[in-house]
Amino acid sequence: MLLSRRAEQSYGEAMTTAEPAAAARRTDRTTLASVRNAARVLRAFSRAGQELGITELSRQLGLGKSTVHRLVTTLTAERLLERGSTPGRYRLGLVLYELGSRVTEHVDLHQAALPVLTTLRHETGEMVHVAVLDGLEVVYVERLESHNLLPIFRQVGHRLPAHTTSSGKILLAALPPDELSRRLEDWQPRAVTPWTIMDKSRLLSELAEVGRRGWAQNNEEGHRGIVSVGAPIRGRDGTVMAAVSVVGDSARMRSMMRRATTLVVESARLISRRLGYAS
Repeated sequence: MLLSRRAEQSYGEAMTTAEPAAAARRTDRTTLASVRNAARVLRAFSRAGQELGITELSRQLGLGKSTVHRLVTTLTAERLLERGSTPGRYRLGLVLYELGSRVTEHVDLHQAALPVLTTLRHETGEMVHVAVLDGLEVVYVERLESHNLLPIFRQVGHRLPAHTTSSGKILLAALPPDELSRRLEDWQPRAVTPWTIMDKSRLLSELAEVGRRGWAQNNEEGHRGIVSVGAPIRGRDGTVMAAVSVVGDSARMRSMMRRATTLVVESARLISRRLGYAS
């Protein structure tokens, strides 16, 4: 039986209303309401220096005061919020500033590094990377592949044990001695090739040498047949924030290692200068 025009319109309106509701239910199944509400609380502080109280947040977000109070208390304990200049009011915490600074650093790093990486790849004919340190691993945040395809990772965000890479050695060598000692306290290396460094004293000796000369090599320590050379990238304050490396087949790399080392060291200096470091 055909629907009347009025019934069709009502049916269409009902379906239009139901679709967002269904989407919301699907979202609810894949997200945590408490986390979403915590994010809403943080976004409520939209103006720089803004301070808000529980009542204002409750009214603005449409949440009960008890719920908002629990969220604010938790966020304050995690330093994402902090108490404001007057009792009962809150403002964004320093942790958010620190996290925002990390994002800015990566954006700046990308902008500073990409033109230099392009030139470095052209001059060496090999794959080039930029990596940062996370614990005892390196995370590759920039990567330009060459026509010489390698049997190794092919995406940004890949992680490797820092001691098996030239970038990782650079970043470990730049750590303060007490911090390096702390990170290596429970170090349990795994031999991925016959040349992987497994002895802590040997690693420390090599890192000391890397720190003195300003560049590092990886000689098939992370992957058979793959050699790399890396150098440090420094931020405005001189702190080593990342490392740039050239990675290639062992035969090709060893035949041009001196030139590749010179090029990667100079590339690291150029990126550092573009980031504001005055060497």
